[in-house]
Amino acid sequence: MAFGIKRAELQQWKAAVTRGEIAFLTHYWVDLRFPGLTTVTKVGCSNLATLTDWCLANGLNPAYIHNRKPYPHFDLIGLKQKEILIQEQLWDHLERFRMTE
Repeated sequence: MAFGIKRAELQQWKAAVTRGEIAFLTHYWVDLRFPGLTTVTKVGCSNLATLTDWCLANGLNPAYIHNRKPYPHFDLIGLKQKEILIQEQLWDHLERFRMTE
């Protein structure tokens, strides 16, 4: 279940993904399989080759890409999520979802 984002943010992410850009969308999230984790960042791109290259460049296994058309994405959680948000300088994601501590 996703929450903590506005419709406009989701629409912007979808538009960027559709254009073939690497796009980031962070939101609050509850999944009983991952106790203690409260956020996820979806890294999306409609160009699977581009998304695969991005995963490999960041030490992520592209086998975990969710190939859900029209918005393929990779879910970032935990320490790797924070690491990549810092690397991408997405300070607003880090602050808004309280990952700066």
